[in-house]
Amino acid sequence: MAEQHEPLSFSPADPAAAAAHSWFPTPPPPIYCCTLTPELEAKAREELQEKPEWRLRDVQALRDMILKEQPNLHTRLDDAFLLRFLRARKFDYDRALQLLLNYHAGRRAWPEVFQDLKPSTVKHVLDLGFLTVLPRPDPNGRYILCLRPGKWKPNDYPFVDNVRAIYLTLEKLIQPEETQVNGIVILADYTGVGMSQASNPGPFLAKKVVSILQDGFPIRIKAVNIINEPRIFKGIFAIIKPFLKEKMAERYVLHGSDLRSLHRNLPASVLPEEYGGTAGRLDMGAWSRLLLDCEEEFIVEFCQPHPLEGAMLPDSVLYEGEQAGGSVEDTFRSLRSQLYYCY
Repeated sequence: MAEQHEPLSFSPADPAAAAAHSWFPTPPPPIYCCTLTPELEAKAREELQEKPEWRLRDVQALRDMILKEQPNLHTRLDDAFLLRFLRARKFDYDRALQLLLNYHAGRRAWPEVFQDLKPSTVKHVLDLGFLTVLPRPDPNGRYILCLRPGKWKPNDYPFVDNVRAIYLTLEKLIQPEETQVNGIVILADYTGVGMSQASNPGPFLAKKVVSILQDGFPIRIKAVNIINEPRIFKGIFAIIKPFLKEKMAERYVLHGSDLRSLHRNLPASVLPEEYGGTAGRLDMGAWSRLLLDCEEEFIVEFCQPHPLEGAMLPDSVLYEGEQAGGSVEDTFRSLRSQLYYCY
């Protein structure tokens, strides 16, 4: 029988810490009670096929499927957690279950990312300014994950540490029901990215990251805005694009250094001054402090033993990058040549 985790409360224990992070919405209460506004409930009904009167019935149906089809899968079974997967797959039970299996398979397939995963282990990434979440959502209510890959140098630390920081950020972002309905937007500033960063991850890491974001995490990425991309970005994108689904590839928007183009997608009112916005200077510390103050919740979530012990996962959830043959490597050699040519 699956181990049924108690509902988890993820509010900071320190009231002062909670007040300091009041700009970011709180997750649902330990015993689930919907926190969506009437407007967001209407949006969820229209876009996600979510019917408030059937919500808990749908959660129970997914829970029953897990207990019947994956009785040895050690996973959270509380309402708030399972709702993330239902919303991410528009309340299609089978697809939601597949996403949940992918979510756990990702942890097994990539222990370098998920072992001992907690904010204190990526403090060096946060301190470097590799990523943050902007304090103001866009007009569609979507929080903006700001990535600055040019801040990282391969000699600083392994690339996988960046992935760990991104994953922790996504885990925190997906807790509020607002994000589950609205999704998020990514703003990637490629200022300072050169050959060393562009060629370091390689096709296997790129494929794993894309697999997790597309098929292994219950979050809706609605747009990826690329700014200040160098000429070699064509080579970088050539590594990533084969692994992207068509819908996701279409959500990539390249702006170059054209801030007016960026502002047509993200208004200046939600952007910091560094990107031509009016929302003050870019603060890399606020999100870092929020994550670090949530250390305990991530210990509970990620630092427990054998989350998949005894689970028999179907082949469809295995990440192909683990089994890729020489053809992928040959492709990467040609792409590396393109990178050097572009640079």
